[in-house]
Amino acid sequence: MARRERIQPHWWSKSLAGVLLGFVLAIGITGLFAWLGPGGLHADNKIQFNMWISALIWMVLFACVYLFSTGLKAWLWLGGASIAVWSLLVATQLLMQGGA
Repeated sequence: MARRERIQPHWWSKSLAGVLLGFVLAIGITGLFAWLGPGGLHADNKIQFNMWISALIWMVLFACVYLFSTGLKAWLWLGGASIAVWSLLVATQLLMQGGA
């Protein structure tokens, strides 16, 4: 009978990726919404919404990190997504400030 690979060794690396990179990605996504969402950056009552939605996004990312087959894949995907989102956020900020 073939021995099945244990998934437990990847739990620590997946969890750490979800906590660290999931947070970075959630804050980047929230920043994009803050800049590009309805009312722009300084809309009334938007700050409170952004604060709560960032926690929700983070928890969804943290839960989904266990769908990756290995911890390395979780780190690479979340890291790549974080770099892409933050690059887009910086570009958005530069375009919005330059156009104002």
